Amino acid sequence: MVDKTFFTERKLEAIERALARLSPLASNCRLCPRQCQVDRLADRTGICQTGDQARVSTSLLHFGEEPVLSGQGGPGKAGGSGTIFFAGCNLKCLFCQNYQLSWLNEGELVSDQQLADFMLNLQAQGALNINLVSPTHVILPVLRALKIAYERGLTLPVVYNSNGYDSIEVIEELRGIIEIYLPDLKYLSPDLSKKYSAAPDYFEQAHLAIQEMYCQQPELILNDKDIATRGLIIRHLVLPGCSEDSIQIVDWLARNLSTSIGLSLMSQYHPCFKAPPELQGEISRQEYQKIVSRASSYNFSYLFLQPEPFRSEEHLMPDFHRRHPFHWK
Repeated sequence: MVDKTFFTERKLEAIERALARLSPLASNCRLCPRQCQVDRLADRTGICQTGDQARVSTSLLHFGEEPVLSGQGGPGKAGGSGTIFFAGCNLKCLFCQNYQLSWLNEGELVSDQQLADFMLNLQAQGALNINLVSPTHVILPVLRALKIAYERGLTLPVVYNSNGYDSIEVIEELRGIIEIYLPDLKYLSPDLSKKYSAAPDYFEQAHLAIQEMYCQQPELILNDKDIATRGLIIRHLVLPGCSEDSIQIVDWLARNLSTSIGLSLMSQYHPCFKAPPELQGEISRQEYQKIVSRASSYNFSYLFLQPEPFRSEEHLMPDFHRRHPFHWK
């Protein structure tokens, strides 16, 4: 039996420590690798289009995440990942399927108290975790809201669901706060990351952040219902014509981390928003299977796969203009 008072005290101590060390970075913003150096505390905005408050598009029970996060059920059944979608983004991939949030910054400004309310409401609905989607640029309001939520009874594992373009200095301060890290590892090639995300240093920064996540949570741990309670799951979205880069990413993960982490290979690519001509198609079955075969050869303990490939009408293509952005099947 977990001592809830001890649990809360430890969390609050870690959050207070993180806020003390990270808040000064916001006045000359160095909270992510972009290093925009704007005064976020005065609501100046850089690439992420975000000041001192978080902007939220929606919060919901998500049934389309990896089964260890969403559970095996569906709408109307117990479970679901308690997902909060933040607007704005520090990376802004040209092909982003969530472009309404990442590029167009669509959402409502919320206070720290309102953000804490979202977390507690999701817990009350039976969420399996609190899943923070794109938390990198809103880490300060997230930490402030978590402090309020823990004081009011939040007990769920927290999922840090990021694009991977994180500062190692920030990730170091999240030790003792985040139970489950869920970063993307989008590119190894600096040419691809420069072309599609204007971030030639993507892998240089992301691999350091991910190694720190691994140091904190080196093994994916499930409870007796096969739901993740802590650990690291790395996602990789396979892009058309980029299978060699995907192979190199799988190789790097197996050789530099451990096969005890979770690896999620995503086939759901669909051209969106500003996708350039060479990314206008879907990935082929052959491309996806080549990468799956490579990952299988390393015997990852938890290898999550998708249908090959997803069609554009499938439920993982959200429309955040709808009250329910996803069509659950």
